[in-house]
Amino acid sequence: MSEETRYILSSILDGVGPTVIATVGGIALTIVLSFLAGLAMLSPSIAVRFLSRVYVEGFRGTSEVVQLFWLYFVLPALVGLQLIPLFAGVLVLGLNHGAYGAEIVRGSIQSVPRAQREGATALSLTPAQRMLRVVLPQALVEMYPPFNNLFIQLLKSTALLFFISAGEITEKGELLRPVYGDRLVFIYGVELVCYLILAVIITVIMRWLERVAARRLGRAPVERTGVFGRTSTAGVG
Repeated sequence: MSEETRYILSSILDGVGPTVIATVGGIALTIVLSFLAGLAMLSPSIAVRFLSRVYVEGFRGTSEVVQLFWLYFVLPALVGLQLIPLFAGVLVLGLNHGAYGAEIVRGSIQSVPRAQREGATALSLTPAQRMLRVVLPQALVEMYPPFNNLFIQLLKSTALLFFISAGEITEKGELLRPVYGDRLVFIYGVELVCYLILAVIITVIMRWLERVAARRLGRAPVERTGVFGRTSTAGVG
């Protein structure tokens, strides 16, 4: 391996750490906001439903890049508060993807059969107990596949942090481009592999969580032949 190749590899790999931090932080914030907004959209209060809907439609309907620019460039001009690039990136990733996740939560909860809710009511469970003990455990199993897709999309969106110099993979590659213009295939190939490996890790973790949740409900886990394998529908155990 030539010195040039080693330098390109080490430079791009230096961006893996910030990318992972942005991804994990964004996922954590996405989960919190998804459940808060998703449950709020099912609230009996009109005001709560309205506010949650404003958040969801506001962040789903506007550009993620513009949101990033507002938080990193406009906010300091308005209030004098300058955010650290990586922290600003985590906030935007969480806020944006949390809006999409809210619809996943809402839809999954509403997909729980009505008979389950009626049975919980017959057992004299409070609304909170019905949600925590009956509805959410079943809804969670349905949330894992769409959340898996959402988290992978969030991972890929970390490339947008290049615009604010957060030090992630894409920025490291772009800094190499003017100097090593004849190695573009290698540079962007390494970037693709880095993102692919991280996406596979997310998928493996989410599929494991999905199997664990299914077993807790007494369902047979979804059979898969591998990370990229076909799935088969499993019956209720």
